[in-house]
Amino acid sequence: MLPPAERMRALLEGRRPAYSLQRELYVDTELYELELEHIWGREWVFAGHGIEIPGPGDYLTLPIGHYNIIVLRGADGVVRALHNVCRHRGSMLCDQAQGSVQRRIVCPYHQWSYELDGRLARARKTDAGFEPNDHGLVQASCEMVGGMIFVSVAESPPDFAPVASLVGRYLAPFDLEHAKVAFSSTIVEDSNWKLVLENNRECYHCKGAHPELCATFPEAPLHSGGGEGDDLAALQQIVERCEAMGLPSAFTASADHQYRAMRLPLLGTARSMTHDGEPAVARRFGHLPADNIGDVLLYHYPSTWNHFVADHAVTFRMLPIGPMQTQLTTTWLVPGSAEAGVDYDVESLTSVWLATNAQDKVLVERAQRGVRSPAYRPGPYSTAEEEGVIQLIDWYATSMQGALGDGLQGAPA
Repeated sequence: MLPPAERMRALLEGRRPAYSLQRELYVDTELYELELEHIWGREWVFAGHGIEIPGPGDYLTLPIGHYNIIVLRGADGVVRALHNVCRHRGSMLCDQAQGSVQRRIVCPYHQWSYELDGRLARARKTDAGFEPNDHGLVQASCEMVGGMIFVSVAESPPDFAPVASLVGRYLAPFDLEHAKVAFSSTIVEDSNWKLVLENNRECYHCKGAHPELCATFPEAPLHSGGGEGDDLAALQQIVERCEAMGLPSAFTASADHQYRAMRLPLLGTARSMTHDGEPAVARRFGHLPADNIGDVLLYHYPSTWNHFVADHAVTFRMLPIGPMQTQLTTTWLVPGSAEAGVDYDVESLTSVWLATNAQDKVLVERAQRGVRSPAYRPGPYSTAEEEGVIQLIDWYATSMQGALGDGLQGAPA
């Protein structure tokens, strides 16, 4: 059998445009390892929100392939990303998905302790000549835009400035730095990460699968730059109206469609993504001038898609945890002044996307079981309905081919 990199090259070179990927790319462990190195080990990954770690010592952790990252707010207020690995004998330092340390991070194994910026503070009974400055926690790259935290484990990650420039102006009106988390849910889907992301990038399946979502969200492929007729007219109308109010709205994407932002109209008179289209929260984000401003969509491959309406936001963080397993964390944000039980009801706020996530879990796990069969053959995407999936798979293939071709190593040794 060919080495994994050669197999991957051959599969990508032999793939048919506008068709789903070959079976091995959804099930093979060795090819998955290449993706961890060359996609997840190179790109910016959505980690969470600054408001989730408001004070010094507050942290969240996330797995990025074989890496585990602590995202921590320091005593100076700066948010940093640190590898969750003690510099003594490699013990993991923080086990919880989210938590808080006091003045220092203390290893539970031998009690080496670290300052909140990662510097080694104390190590017991070290030998003569031991240099504490050489044994701080390994740092990962960390950037923030509009209150959202992105990290990269690459030694030289892609320039984040273009992402911040494109995305930042769409997020600014929501003032998410002063929002708060109303609810968060983490589930594991027994499916390859690409199948999960493919499912998100089209609404070809929505009518038959998502009655709650389709009460307010348009099925037309507007989110990938498509659409026609009345759908396109409704989109143009809300873009013009909201931009006249000073709210960025037009479809804007990077050249390779890795990240993009836009505003979509909601259906009919809907003002929020709820069962009845009415706001779930009796307050608005930031200084938004109205509540009928549609839905701002933000995507960034490979890890996140998000929805922002006037009264709440729903963010999604997708992480691969195995060749055929994906972790999905969904977080609902509301204006910081909103009070649960007074300004909003958590069940009403979360019901649409909890239902949609459960439905999608069934769909992507069924897809995974199907593509595991040796009888599976790649099938054609609908260019009218699945242009977003085509864009995703083209980005994936181009990224992997470029990485395998140049032989660069994306992540620290």
